[in-house]
Amino acid sequence: MPTHYKGDPKEVQALDTFIKFTRAANTFETRIFQHAAIEDLTPSQFGILETLYHLGPLCQSEVSAKLLKSTGNVTLVLDNLEKRGLVKRERGTKDRRIVQIYLTQVGEDQIRRIFPQMVSTIMDELSILTSEEQIELGRLCRIIGKNTRQ
Repeated sequence: MPTHYKGDPKEVQALDTFIKFTRAANTFETRIFQHAAIEDLTPSQFGILETLYHLGPLCQSEVSAKLLKSTGNVTLVLDNLEKRGLVKRERGTKDRRIVQIYLTQVGEDQIRRIFPQMVSTIMDELSILTSEEQIELGRLCRIIGKNTRQ
């Protein structure tokens, strides 16, 4: 659905592009998390486990930055993951302000088991695009994501 805004043609084009981009991203994410077997995890919980699985222990601010989530949101998600025994927090010995987050063995086992299904689901969803189109989409998204004109 295009914008109903009746303004300058460049404004209308920008709004139409924004609407298409956000709808595509939202529906894509919804389909992935409906079809992927992430078991009883929320998308944010999955994101934290996946990040720690691939990058190793991180402090909370690093996790927040990687997932583009507020530290408050990440705190809540980490609390729930910790209650389930999937992650653990350890305060730094040299700098007690730093709290490192680690996967537990249970958390690592779970993400190792479900991550391949996520990859398969993403590949299936993106199969409507050619390899070249996927590369171009990635390139365009990187341009938008790294916009430094502000």
